[in-house]
Amino acid sequence: MSFVHLHVHSEYSLLDGFSNIKKLVRRAKELDMPALALTDHGTMFGMIEFYNAAMSEEIKPILGLETYLAARTMKERDPQEDKKSFHLVLLAENATGYQNLLKIASAAQLEGFYYYPRVDHEFIASHAQGLIATSACMSGEIPRLIQQDNLAEAARRLDWYYQVFGSDNFFLELQNHNFKELEVVNQALRELGRRFKSRFVATNDVHYIEQKDARFQDIMLAIQTGTVLTDPKRLRMTGDTYYLRSPAEMAALFSDMPEALTNTLRIAERCSVDLSFKGYHLPLFTVPEGHTPQSYLQSLCEAGLARRYGARANDPEVRQRLDYELGVIHTMGFDAYFLIVWDLCRYAREQGIWYNVRGSGNGSVVAYALDITLVEPLQHGLIFERFLNPGRISMPDIDLDFRDDCRAEMLEYTAKRYGDDKVAQIITFGTLGARAAIRDVGRVMDIPLSEVDRVAKLIPNIPGKPVTIPQVLEENEEFKQIYASQPYLKELIDTAAEMEGVVRNAGTHAAGVVITDKPVVEYLPLHRPTGAMADESPIKTVTQFEMGVLESLGILKVDFLGLATLSIMARACDLIKQRHGVEFTLDNIPTDDSATYALLGRGETAGVFQVEGSGMRRWLMQMKPRSLENVIAMVALFRPGPMDFIPGYVRRMHGEEKVDYRHPMLESIFEETYGYPVYQEQLMFAVIKLAGYTAPEADDLRKAIAKKIKDKLLKHREKFIEGAAKHNIDEKTAAAIFDDWEEFARYGFNKSHAADYGIIAVQTAYLKLHYTVEYMTALLSVTQNDTDKVALYVADCRRMGIAVEPPDVNASGWDFTIQDEPDGKSVIRFGLGAVKNVGHGPVEAILQGRQDKPFGDINDFARRVDLRQVGKRALESLVRVGALVSFGSRPALLAGLDLILSISASHFRAADQGQMSLFGAHTGVIEEITLPKVASEIDRREMLNWERELIGLYISDHPLSPVMDVLTQVVTHFSGQLSEAVHQEKVRVAGLVTRQRTHQTKTGKMMAFVTLEDVQGAIELIVFPRVWDQYSELLEPERIVLVEGRVDTSGGDPKVFADSVTTEFKVTGPIEPDAPAAPRVTRPPAGNGRPGVPVPKVKTEPAKPDTTRPQPRQTAPPAARKAQPVPPPPEAFPAGWRVDEVVPGGFVLEGEHVPPSVTSAPPEEPATSARSDEEIETTPPESFLAAATEPPAPPEPATQPMPSATSLPVMDEPPVVHPVPPYILAPGASSESKELYMITVSLRPSPDKMRDNLRLRQAYGILISYPGSDRFALQIYERNRGYRIEFPNFTTAACPELIARLNALVGAENIVIEKLTIL
Repeated sequence: MSFVHLHVHSEYSLLDGFSNIKKLVRRAKELDMPALALTDHGTMFGMIEFYNAAMSEEIKPILGLETYLAARTMKERDPQEDKKSFHLVLLAENATGYQNLLKIASAAQLEGFYYYPRVDHEFIASHAQGLIATSACMSGEIPRLIQQDNLAEAARRLDWYYQVFGSDNFFLELQNHNFKELEVVNQALRELGRRFKSRFVATNDVHYIEQKDARFQDIMLAIQTGTVLTDPKRLRMTGDTYYLRSPAEMAALFSDMPEALTNTLRIAERCSVDLSFKGYHLPLFTVPEGHTPQSYLQSLCEAGLARRYGARANDPEVRQRLDYELGVIHTMGFDAYFLIVWDLCRYAREQGIWYNVRGSGNGSVVAYALDITLVEPLQHGLIFERFLNPGRISMPDIDLDFRDDCRAEMLEYTAKRYGDDKVAQIITFGTLGARAAIRDVGRVMDIPLSEVDRVAKLIPNIPGKPVTIPQVLEENEEFKQIYASQPYLKELIDTAAEMEGVVRNAGTHAAGVVITDKPVVEYLPLHRPTGAMADESPIKTVTQFEMGVLESLGILKVDFLGLATLSIMARACDLIKQRHGVEFTLDNIPTDDSATYALLGRGETAGVFQVEGSGMRRWLMQMKPRSLENVIAMVALFRPGPMDFIPGYVRRMHGEEKVDYRHPMLESIFEETYGYPVYQEQLMFAVIKLAGYTAPEADDLRKAIAKKIKDKLLKHREKFIEGAAKHNIDEKTAAAIFDDWEEFARYGFNKSHAADYGIIAVQTAYLKLHYTVEYMTALLSVTQNDTDKVALYVADCRRMGIAVEPPDVNASGWDFTIQDEPDGKSVIRFGLGAVKNVGHGPVEAILQGRQDKPFGDINDFARRVDLRQVGKRALESLVRVGALVSFGSRPALLAGLDLILSISASHFRAADQGQMSLFGAHTGVIEEITLPKVASEIDRREMLNWERELIGLYISDHPLSPVMDVLTQVVTHFSGQLSEAVHQEKVRVAGLVTRQRTHQTKTGKMMAFVTLEDVQGAIELIVFPRVWDQYSELLEPERIVLVEGRVDTSGGDPKVFADSVTTEFKVTGPIEPDAPAAPRVTRPPAGNGRPGVPVPKVKTEPAKPDTTRPQPRQTAPPAARKAQPVPPPPEAFPAGWRVDEVVPGGFVLEGEHVPPSVTSAPPEEPATSARSDEEIETTPPESFLAAATEPPAPPEPATQPMPSATSLPVMDEPPVVHPVPPYILAPGASSESKELYMITVSLRPSPDKMRDNLRLRQAYGILISYPGSDRFALQIYERNRGYRIEFPNFTTAACPELIARLNALVGAENIVIEKLTIL
């Protein structure tokens, strides 16, 4: 006979269920069961997934719930009386019963939750219609009374159930799990049943699918309850029999009660609930009298079209697109949807809340006309069907970004506009990932943490690309070895593989909100809000169904996302309006400003939306974007996969690589991305043009490719080849094109999204460039709780010459503010809100006391600010960061803190009571605060550490300040310049050790990850075992160290692989590059540059006028140039300044003696001796020879100061400028492709050595960041000598932008451009 399980738990019974729904239904199908119920504990999380799975397997779904009955009422919460609840199984017989299940599951969460989601007898009685109930398991009310030997009360309770549900709808549940207590309960239930003429039903309280799964379910219980498997007192099931038993097994167990089996089939026949799609439940939108939703939408679009397009409003392309979209929208029934989203955006505009739409919604002209979107779709080639496809019935999805500090206001408006009961947030479920499964299983199995950690760390942790344990076991050899090494590790991995993917907890979606026409509970069960933001959200309910199933129920979902960038932009534009009278919005911030693209090309992108990461910054510096389209492309390309195309894109953009197309018809579509298929919209346009697809068909192909739907792809392949033939494209070419597109899923990106984010990126760059102080102030205010970002942006401000001043109770507000100085400069003042332990209350009290008049002294401060509202902790933090330093020293203020608080409290207490102070002006006695004299000052380092601890960075000074003069002599890169270093370049860095984390390698050796901090930011060191063994004692926190090593840029942000560490700062020699990185420096041979390779002769000639090339300075023929000296350097570079420390990849071709400028030197400061002319002609400086040959022993530190410029004798003869040395072409290079130029930049010293070093690096960086075939050299003056450095492995492109940047850096008089002619 057959049988139906009516008491079944899935993994959504979060405490103890271990049944995956799809596997559960599949197993029921295998057992030939006609139906199956789902009755999870207290929730309906998996109900729609279960319904769909059952229908697909042609099994009847029975929708149910095992609810918790409160011991007394659902409102009472006494820990003694109300902690325990009873179980009751409820099954929906019909639609009314399902509606009551929704209400019971919702009320249990929202009103009755106390340890468990509970309802009470009264609530059940009022919602019993359409439900079939069973007495449940051993935790049911009647079974528990039987266990308590209270049969009389059990009989009374049973009578109540019959009164509520009726004799046809209440069943006594029998189970058989082979333990004594259950046998006693079953016997008593049979006796009660005879008295009440009850009907019985057999169940198995299913918690897992197969009997072998009992162990995994037991481990899940231990994970959820935080216990180990060996704990004898932990929660566990009574055996391994709670699985989906077969009908035959159930028949054997209940052979003496066959009616209990038959009743399961009868109940299954009675239960029938249809959850199929029945239309959309859009909220009611009231339109003006005389309008329908369709006509009102049309009228809004007409007005918007005239406003948005102006003279183009009647352009046929615009008009036809609008009419087409409105027709599709109306046919699909979404007029009200667009009106609802328009209304939200209208409210945001009226309230001054900046908003933006991300994603495919930007492809709609209707949305653009309604001011919903900011991107004009026709200009950017965006396709409406990518957003709303008439051939695929699905709800539109517009994702709204609002200012993150105003998101709650938008949620509140939505709840008030449509009703609190018609709005809810959306639930999410956390699952057990591969790494988490290893760690959790290892913990409950009590395996040593170090062993578990070793296994877990071998599993890649790639955001957005999770890998499974079986995948790792197949691909990772080390993981395989561990798996085979020890039985207990094999057991750990096998068990974790079974556990991964199991639902573990419920949370709230960050953005999703549903809005309905009727109360949400009529469509969905509701859950209580969870997480840290639960109390702050104005929407107090959450759906029990996750986002993926809502559309199948016809529920409208809107994403309310909070975007900090919009807050930054809005605040910056408010400041701009206040200070300059210029009003900016997202509609009018320019995106065609050439200076803005130059800023992006220079990589000055800290705080610029989407492009401030080091990886993106590097590519932008290579790309040199010239237009918005370039930035949009970079937003789309900068992802795993398409990132491989960036170098080729850049080369093609600069004309260095030919663009090829498989067919000429593809050129017009892919030329904007130089032949690379970057956007999904390009594919759609291509199939429309080449094969005659309609737009909906093209979108269907896009989706099939993205999701790799094989059967659809085969049909589309045939369709495409057939359609392409009609356009005279042969079958082979068409097949090759389609094959190319099958890889499109790996790199195709939604251009609608990229265009939107690209525009905001350019707009933020514009604000940063042209309104720097305002933008950086807003940026710091919005990010003030992220100390790492504050430190980064403060360093960027200082780089741009903007001072950031410490917090001050006399000048600071809550946020960062702009302070205009008497000299006309503007500085940024730290906000008091950025200080840890200081909340809104204390700051408000200080600002209220200050108002428009600064505090005169500590007494004035204590009398005007009620320090009771500030509190000791907040006041102490303000003192420690120096916010009260104008009233006295920090140590004195800390010593007198209690006195200050006491006098302020007594003053305001008297004022509150309407009394006059005992000490006041009228008495002639003033109650003064006199700060105590501090015996010993607090160490300066300690005060700086207070700043670092409380505001995230050193603000008044830096621990490195005492050694900065030395550091600038010895380091090659500060933290802010590491991203400019090439991969594996040798560097020397220095800083304060702030963090240290040790790690044991798989061979048992110790290594470490160390963070250094210098004046510009943080430097991450990786210290491998050999180096750690040697230098670990030096890498202690608070130590200032000098580190030599190699830069690693492979992972994005640069790191330094440490080779050596010292605390001695006497290094005066250059950092030695690796031998393979620099060629041996010898005089170029007179003949061929290398054996067997002919070298064409090269001569130099004056550059002819060329309008395409800049002419900063006229060059003369070589003969004339020999008679013209380069302007002499005004003074020598300081001691220790080494060219080769800061310019990688170059070598010196020649040197020359540069005359000093005055006559004599003091005897105690001997001048450096000059070399002979012969030596100058044949030998480059020792430092460069050393760099090219074997590393020498470290040089002795210099003990004599360099002579000053005023102490050296004057030479009569001017320095000689040598002609450009022969230019040797690489083998195979074309000598006829284009004219080549040599750019020579002269660099002269200043008294500021650090500035000189930076200037040299900047010149080098500018030159190599313009891809081209022209050569360049640096003419360097060092210690009264001049050196010409060539870079044989690097090239540049002489162009007006390059020369303009070099002019700004070194002056036009220091740039020479010469034309190279290949003979």
